[in-house]
Amino acid sequence: MPLRVAKIKEMEDILQIKELHTYFYREDSIVKAVEGVNFSLRKGEVLGLVGESGCGKSTTGYSILRLIGPGGRIVKGEVIFKGENLLKLPLRTIREIRGKEISIIFQEAQSALNPLYTIGFQIAETIKAHNPKISPQTLRLLVIDLLKKVGIAQPEVRMKDYPHNLSGGQAQRVMIAIAIANRPSLLIADEPTSNLDVTIQAQIIDLFIHLKEEIGLTILLITHDLALCSQIADQLAIMYGGKIVEIGEKKEVVKNPLHPYTKALFSSLPKSGLRKGRLKVIEGVVVDPSSKPKGCFFHPRCLVKERKCEEVYPDFIEVTPHHWVSCFRVK
Repeated sequence: MPLRVAKIKEMEDILQIKELHTYFYREDSIVKAVEGVNFSLRKGEVLGLVGESGCGKSTTGYSILRLIGPGGRIVKGEVIFKGENLLKLPLRTIREIRGKEISIIFQEAQSALNPLYTIGFQIAETIKAHNPKISPQTLRLLVIDLLKKVGIAQPEVRMKDYPHNLSGGQAQRVMIAIAIANRPSLLIADEPTSNLDVTIQAQIIDLFIHLKEEIGLTILLITHDLALCSQIADQLAIMYGGKIVEIGEKKEVVKNPLHPYTKALFSSLPKSGLRKGRLKVIEGVVVDPSSKPKGCFFHPRCLVKERKCEEVYPDFIEVTPHHWVSCFRVK
């Protein structure tokens, strides 16, 4: 795939991922969680990174901030943020960027919050980490304002609550408040609506839309929920087996999905989703990242595969402007 998936001036791209490879090393195998990922994210837009669990979405997000766990290593690639390669910067500089320039919302908000401290304290600590000389009075007002911004009622009272006092939706709102506390340029949201009911999911998505418009937030939205993602994303990137198999403007991908995996994801949506018709199931299981098949990684589950799909991994081709796909079936 070309290093740029869209012919846009580089000055408009806040983030560029180029040939990113992130592996996890075990005693008996190498888990190639991310294998040659490329995409660009424009300032003020939302890119939805979509795929089933185990496709490498979260690892891609964590690689941006070099938050790879034990045994993991970014083998090669570039993460260009505002013109600088984050993979070349010293860890001290990366720590200054985390939470200030780039923030992340982790999965499971209740687990991510510290049960020993009030939510007000946790938001305040995030601000103080990058503004150590801020006065207590100003800090308190900022915490109250952030809780208001994310829709927490009675913030002066609720800031004294502990995480166990919160519902799932409230905990997620607090995590968003922490993430935007220092007005970052980029927000990485990793499954921000998982384990929430549909009403709360819609409220969280509405909140993202509001924050995007109000503070010009750029968002990398990592999710398995294609229908939900399509409500907010400007671009969609479909990921499978550690690679992006299709990427393009949302309207184009929704209107004309090209890769068999993308089509299968749309077909598996409920009738209330983006596609009408009978609900379908994607046969088989997600490819094991430690023992990927030869050729296209999706071919063991693909209903329209050709012989060469089992031998060679297909290159990316640009079918229409800014719509790329990796499939031999697409001419």
